[in-house]
Amino acid sequence: MDFWPEFLASSWGKEFVAGGLGGIAGIVSGYPLDTIRVRQQSCTPGSAFNILRHVAATEGPLALYRGMAAPLASVTFQNAMVFQIYAMLSRAFDRNVPASDPPSYKGVALGGFGTGALQSLMLTPVELVKIRLQLQQRNILDNKNQMTSCKGPTDVARNIFRQEGWRGIYRGLTITVLRDAPAHGLYFWTYEYVREQLHPGCRKNGQESFRTMLIAGGLAGVASWICCYPLDVIKTRFQAQSQSTPLRYTGIVDCFRRSVKHEGYNVLWRGLGTAIARAFVVNGAIFTAYETAIRCLFINNNNKVHANIQTENAL
Repeated sequence: MDFWPEFLASSWGKEFVAGGLGGIAGIVSGYPLDTIRVRQQSCTPGSAFNILRHVAATEGPLALYRGMAAPLASVTFQNAMVFQIYAMLSRAFDRNVPASDPPSYKGVALGGFGTGALQSLMLTPVELVKIRLQLQQRNILDNKNQMTSCKGPTDVARNIFRQEGWRGIYRGLTITVLRDAPAHGLYFWTYEYVREQLHPGCRKNGQESFRTMLIAGGLAGVASWICCYPLDVIKTRFQAQSQSTPLRYTGIVDCFRRSVKHEGYNVLWRGLGTAIARAFVVNGAIFTAYETAIRCLFINNNNKVHANIQTENAL
């Protein structure tokens, strides 16, 4: 078996199944923390624990999962494409490495950078809808004159498109690319580097332990979030505004300048602790579920091949 990115690049069915399972595991495990992070970033005062207690008391525990259907519905395709694109780009940027060896760290970083930029086209509308749903109940409580709330992600997307068109659906695309391209480069590089340090030789033989997957995946998520967090704060605030209310920001630069002017530079790191905790849990779950699924699918495929060979020999 060649190194796993080559295996993934030639196995679309296994890639979609493994990528989907990894993404689902990440979303379900970290979505409540993501809801708290978004509320912290969008001017909700208080610590993560206070916000958690307030949301649970006033809106119910299920409010922490509001908006999850949008990313969950797209996660299989999105994660499959992310890992597939990364598998191809990590090789394309460094063709001197033999197919039987893992990609160089340079190829890993550049492949991750390109993957982050491309996946922003899929991610921007999903995150826009998710953010609107996560902040919906709070906005209703803050604005007593607001009309009835949207019932789900499809309703939110339809309203955005009706009021703002394609430009509204892709509000925040530029800053999403600026956030995700370098973050994904660091993300995949950290994962490959850390797992090799924890389990030498595993990049080539693919035999690392669950502990290695969890720790390497968790640290990769933490590193990527720390490097892009100020941009994520600005992205959340920029995407949270809609045409139904007066626009607070005319653009990304205006959002950055006004946020810093009114709340100081500390606002760019508001909710970082929640984001780091979520990143470790989510990305540990993603890589563990993903790598485990790939190994199970590959082993099952090998067993079928061996069974067929034995049957042919018997005949």
